[in-house]
Amino acid sequence: MRNEYLPFSPPAIGPEEIAEVVQTLRSGWLTTGPKTREFEMCFAAYFGSQSALALNSCTAGLHTALVALGIGPGDEVITTCLTFAASVNVIEHVGARPILVDVQPDTLNIDPAGVERAITPRTKAILPVHFAGHPVDLDAILALAEHRKLPVLEDAAHAVGAKYRDRWIGSGASLAAFSFYATKNMTTGEGGMLVGDEELIARSRIISLHGMSHEAWRRYERGGSWQYDVVLPGFKYNMTDIAAALGLCQLRRLAEFQRRRREIADAYTRAFSELDEIETPSTRPDVVHAWHLYVIRLRPGRLTIGRDQFINELTDRNIGTSVHFIPIHLHPFYRNKYGYNENDFPVAYDSYTRMLSLPLNPSMNDEDVADVIRAVCDIVEGSRYSRRAA
Repeated sequence: MRNEYLPFSPPAIGPEEIAEVVQTLRSGWLTTGPKTREFEMCFAAYFGSQSALALNSCTAGLHTALVALGIGPGDEVITTCLTFAASVNVIEHVGARPILVDVQPDTLNIDPAGVERAITPRTKAILPVHFAGHPVDLDAILALAEHRKLPVLEDAAHAVGAKYRDRWIGSGASLAAFSFYATKNMTTGEGGMLVGDEELIARSRIISLHGMSHEAWRRYERGGSWQYDVVLPGFKYNMTDIAAALGLCQLRRLAEFQRRRREIADAYTRAFSELDEIETPSTRPDVVHAWHLYVIRLRPGRLTIGRDQFINELTDRNIGTSVHFIPIHLHPFYRNKYGYNENDFPVAYDSYTRMLSLPLNPSMNDEDVADVIRAVCDIVEGSRYSRRAA
């Protein structure tokens, strides 16, 4: 057993990031300014995005995008039931109703057939989530959206570095929001990026900073004008140059981070595919998985313990874990407001009851990976029904 606790997902911060931030601190410009604009341009160039807007969170990106799309009271937005609450909270924030759809059994991504069934005359957008870093079936979603003339807003919080049919997630005209939270594939501490159609990004830029017609750095740089107009009641969602400095360095290291994530995911899959008690993550052949999460599911009836005890056993062995996610319809606010029952979305609910996420981050060395594999195999060996019966 490990002597030290293995955290679930610490950030990969090195001397390069520290130097970049120190340089910014010494520059005299800390809030939204030249570093933020450079980060936007570099991110858009890396992923082939039409335009990019750096924000203080992915949640801010989703909220701003819904406002830019004109979504409001009386409207419906279709999204997945298996996601973090932020994906759905933003729909409530604009006064619309989230319409939840179940997920596909293999990838745990939103089911396009369910999306089609959920469309009504009140539907004004589709908000798919690239769960764990595996892209959704975008062609099917976009075909539905085009046929009904609906915008698509991709929650790409997990999908930095993912590809669908050889195209980077974020390279299309649809709006997509990325997360740079501390646990994500690249981090700015807190932060996000909204990418997509140039006109919508330009509108989102105004919405994201008080509805002002001029950003602070354009007003306060040499030759800038103090004058501005508030053209709508916007938000305070801008990214700082300190965060952008982190992001620029992390973006340069992203390919290295992604190689290591794939190595770890491959090692897990090789080891756990031999265990009948464990269902490993699926990867469809037409995608590049970002491997933000490595989610295993315990197969029913194979072990004498359930998911929660399995997590406790890993904790006892100094292995950190998490669960992604508690389905939206189980949370009290949504359950009570919309009258959901736990079995309303059977695929998501069944998966939730037996899923857990294993440590997966580029800071892990080979011994860390081996420790996780040994711990999982040891728990399975000690709790499988066949062994107890013998």
